Amino acid sequence: MNSAIRFSGVSRHYGAVKAVDDVNLDIAEGEFFAMLGPSGSGKTTSLRLIAGFERPTAGEIHIYGEEAQSIPPYKRPVNTVFQDYALFPHLNVRDNVAYGLMVAGVGKKQRAKSADETLEMVALGAYGGRKPSELSGGQRQRVALARALVNKPKALLLDEPLGALDLKLREQMQEELKSLQRSLGITFIFVTHDQSEALSMADRVAVFNNGRIVQIGTPEDIYYRPQQPFVADFVGSSNVLPPEFVAKLTGKTAHGSLRPEAVHLSETGHAAQIKSVSFLGTATRVSMTIQGVAMTMLVPKGAVIPKAGDTATVSWADDDLHLMAVQ
Repeated sequence: MNSAIRFSGVSRHYGAVKAVDDVNLDIAEGEFFAMLGPSGSGKTTSLRLIAGFERPTAGEIHIYGEEAQSIPPYKRPVNTVFQDYALFPHLNVRDNVAYGLMVAGVGKKQRAKSADETLEMVALGAYGGRKPSELSGGQRQRVALARALVNKPKALLLDEPLGALDLKLREQMQEELKSLQRSLGITFIFVTHDQSEALSMADRVAVFNNGRIVQIGTPEDIYYRPQQPFVADFVGSSNVLPPEFVAKLTGKTAHGSLRPEAVHLSETGHAAQIKSVSFLGTATRVSMTIQGVAMTMLVPKGAVIPKAGDTATVSWADDDLHLMAVQ
């Protein structure tokens, strides 16, 4: 598959601050690619480098095979959807969507036609005459998406576009975005600090920390086979076990990652001192210690739930304990 975006040793420094530090990545054409990490990890700066809003301090960026340094932002085959949507309050929805076409010199009739077609694509065909203030948060998000798509970019850059939505609407929009990306077949590059968003939508995920990519892989790789403790701890919930404890369990000196859902009550196994029990709805989280090491397990609905202060026996399958090198 052809490359859409390629970073080769890319850095962006602000004085002594290394916002992006020697990043290498290759995003395939037509891929849904997520950049995941905590605030200040470098993911948004990387997105801005692709858009042309920032210039690299070092390294090269290629966009569909062309070196990006010589391409101004307005000529790059990408468009950006921002978290705050940045809609013009005095324009109706149709004119908001058509604004980029107007700037490009497209005639009024054609840009209205293109805007209406794109609004149909995001299920807002009947809303062209409304003002942004008359829309819900999810509808405004769709308008921002339509405005970015109307210019038919080769790649869509999404900077935490669902961050302002409530949980139920955010989950609905996750499904809609993935479905839209599949139907359009264009490259989506999605920046988020929300692990569930990245895992549920992306074909591949790059995990950022301190300006660097610490792991790139499929959602399954990132979740079940983290390469270092930061990834195990940041992506989902995991018991990150210290090397000394892992050595007692396996004879190998390594960090361990053991997901709470892999731990269960059993007749034989490890003695655990139960510290607290928290009801989560679909499961119950049990906090405990084993040989002084703090751990959690998720007990599914309907199973026997121990009480705080109890001593219980727990176990897990050998394959569920993933080992990571000591760094």
